[in-house]
Formats: sequence, C-alpha cells, structure tokens
Amino acid sequence: MKKFFLGILMFINFIVLYLLQSNFFDWFTIAGISPNIFVIFMLFLGLFTNNKFSLVIAGLCGITLDLLASRTLGVNIIVFCLITVAGGYFDKNFSKENKLSIIIMVIGLTIGSEIVGYLLNALLLEIPLELISFSKILIIEVIYNAILTFIFYGLILKLGGIIERQFKQKNILTRYF
Repeated sequence: MKKFFLGILMFINFIVLYLLQSNFFDWFTIAGISPNIFVIFMLFLGLFTNNKFSLVIAGLCGITLDLLASRTLGVNIIVFCLITVAGGYFDKNFSKENKLSIIIMVIGLTIGSEIVGYLLNALLLEIPLELISFSKILIIEVIYNAILTFIFYGLILKLGGIIERQFKQKNILTRYF
C-alpha cells in the first residue's frame, strides 16, 4: 500500500516537474535552451526504486508528456523507460553516494536520451537531421543538467534514501524474536 501511495506521489512530482519545465525554466534559458529535468527524475527513479515500479512510473510519465507536449506518441515512453532501466543498472554497479558518479550518469543519460529521442522523432515525423543545431542544443542541455544535478545532489540523495528504504528493505524475520 505504501508503494502505491509513493507511486501517486512520484506522478504528482512529475506533474510539478512538468510545470517547472514548461514555465519556470522558460525564464532561465541558456541561449534559448532549457534543461531536461525529466532525465534527472527518471534516473532518480531508476536508482532508488525497483525496476518494475520505475518502469510503470516512467511509462505513465512518458504517455502524459507525449499527450501534453509532443507531436509523436510513444517516444517519451521509450526514452523514459530506457533511462530508468539504465538507472537500475547503475544502481547495481556504481555508487550513488559519489556526487561525480551521479553527474556522469546524468551527462551520459542526457546525451543518450536526447539522441534516441531526436532520432525517433526524426524517423516518425520524417524530418531531416540537423546535426549542428542538435549538437549545440545537446551540449548546452548537458551542461545545464549537470549544473542542476550538482546543485540538488544533497536533496536527491536525501529523498532517494527515504524512497529506497521503502523499495529495497529486506523484511527478514529472524529465527528468534
């Protein structure tokens, strides 16, 4: 039951992040480019929850974002699910307590998710690839996401620890009470 309420809370958190992304960060752009805070959020889900939960929330968030702000249906679902799966892999193989490793994860996943999203959108919408402008946008977005991760690392780790206890706790009954 706690996991269900955490799922609702994570989806509400996504809605708040969507409002921040679409309203607040439009005022604070670098060369007209805003960060992609959904990459950080999906990595957070992948690192601190289990794979099933993170995939369900990523799918719900992806379809919501596709319906609200995208011209194609399914691209954000695929990208968000890939990020959470990568986050689960990183959880098993890398340290979450190291700020540099989290920043490197955000940088790598920002690059990967933007490339996959751009290629899928280009294929579905049949638009020509503009690699120079895409590269400029990608570089600025990567820097922006890395800066935001550096600033909010403490909050990410603290909230992640709280959520991780709910998903990854070992309920073991000892032999003697």
